[in-house]
Amino acid sequence: MADRRAEENVVSGQPIQKTIADFDPAPKPKRNKFAFACAMLASMTSILLGYDIGVMSGAVIFIQDDLHVSDGQIEVLVGILNLYSLIGSAAAGRTSDWIGRRYTIVFAGAIFFAGALLMGFATNYSFLMFGRFVAGIGVGYALMIAPVYTAEVSPASSRGFLTSFPEVFINAGILLGYISNWAFSKLALNLGWRLMLGVGAIPSVFLALGVLAMPESPRWLVMQGRLGDAKRVLDRTSDSMEESKLRLADIKEAAGIPEHCNEDVVQVPKRSHGEDVWKELILRPTPAVRHILIAAVGIHFFQQASGIDAVVLYSPRIFKKAGIKSKTKLLLATIAVGSVKTVFILVATFLLDRIGRRPLLLTSVAGMIASLGCLGFSLTIIEHSDEKIMWAIVLSISMVLFYVAFFSIGMGPITWVYSSEIFPLKLRAQGCSIGVAVNRVVSGVLSMTFLSLYKAITIGGAFFLFAGIATVGWVFFYTMLPETRGRTLEDMEVLFGKFHKWKEANALLKNKRANPNSNENNTGNGGQVQLGTKGQD
Repeated sequence: MADRRAEENVVSGQPIQKTIADFDPAPKPKRNKFAFACAMLASMTSILLGYDIGVMSGAVIFIQDDLHVSDGQIEVLVGILNLYSLIGSAAAGRTSDWIGRRYTIVFAGAIFFAGALLMGFATNYSFLMFGRFVAGIGVGYALMIAPVYTAEVSPASSRGFLTSFPEVFINAGILLGYISNWAFSKLALNLGWRLMLGVGAIPSVFLALGVLAMPESPRWLVMQGRLGDAKRVLDRTSDSMEESKLRLADIKEAAGIPEHCNEDVVQVPKRSHGEDVWKELILRPTPAVRHILIAAVGIHFFQQASGIDAVVLYSPRIFKKAGIKSKTKLLLATIAVGSVKTVFILVATFLLDRIGRRPLLLTSVAGMIASLGCLGFSLTIIEHSDEKIMWAIVLSISMVLFYVAFFSIGMGPITWVYSSEIFPLKLRAQGCSIGVAVNRVVSGVLSMTFLSLYKAITIGGAFFLFAGIATVGWVFFYTMLPETRGRTLEDMEVLFGKFHKWKEANALLKNKRANPNSNENNTGNGGQVQLGTKGQD
């Protein structure tokens, strides 16, 4: 009866009656396994940086005893890798545009392999510093290119999840470094720290070989005019064929290739090869590009200025100040820090595309502010007391763990996810390299001055300072950073350009999606921001 009534409605021109099943929400697309594998392989390069950070925090205890170096030399040894990495991150943008994202990742692994071997065979402080120099260049390459590749290969539905992988592997590397410290701490003094540093060379070989199995970034392929190769990669890394076509059309438009060009190989307009990129980023940026650059630089600055490297690199010192004296117990306490960081970064990967970047980031930074304030308070109490105050010791250790947990659930991964997804195609590699440069400079300065800082203003005062910086960061994020969850990489032209009034642009984008044929959304002065060059405007 129902079928016949439906047929009669069709014949009569009346709308067909719908069943309850017709109102069910569309099924969520399954996570793309091929994109997942590509992101996993690319991001594993970051484990090398994490291992170096983690292992050095414990190795310096033994290096100082073996090579008889001062606290000042230890500060330089620990922090200088971040400044050395500037060379790699500065070169990575141009290198990745020249030889491709994939081979740049291989190159990063090869450089780090050489640096780890040099550090492992170091016979004196100067030799060790040279090894840090080589390893730092490899770290700079890896930090810049892994998030860029992952963002460019990921479908919009899971871009946050996949782009957070580099931070996941950094944390996994830190944990492995802590475990390595504990495992080799029982060996002879002159052998233990060399093995701690040298074994970092082993995984880099396997990582470089694994990366060769990945496809090249579809956006880089389009920039080279290889549309056929890009289409094949997009077909495999998209949630549907329709999404693949849309992504290809968006990339072609961003690269300056006419939509009707569908040949396998086309001539790419000269302007899309990277000329005048620095002029568009720094000298004459559009309002949208200026906003994007400020957002990227700001989030990288506050990630490091809020004290994460001081906690990770000097956690044995912090725990020693809190009252733990045994070297074995100090190293075990650092393993607890690494475990908490790793667990919460894994939690964050599943929340990024469900909750969104903005609420997760603001919650994370608020928790960091509270933890840093409590840590500063407890360490001040311990420092000004002549006897052991157990509650203050427990509070300080707990606050270190709370701090790294809050950092890892938001600030840690979102920095890399956000900065890698907001730049337009033509400016992405160089824009991300600027963000990484700021990140490494702040990290290096902080790492090389933390011991001197806490001696000058007390260790509690140092963490009060970090809490103040994090508070300024929270205000910056709240006013300047729009939500980017679920947006295509080419959607950013609408979201950015209004600075603290970005919510107007967000409303415009929603209206455009709801009414795609509306004339209001196609007007030149309707609030839509263009990311083009000055010559294109």
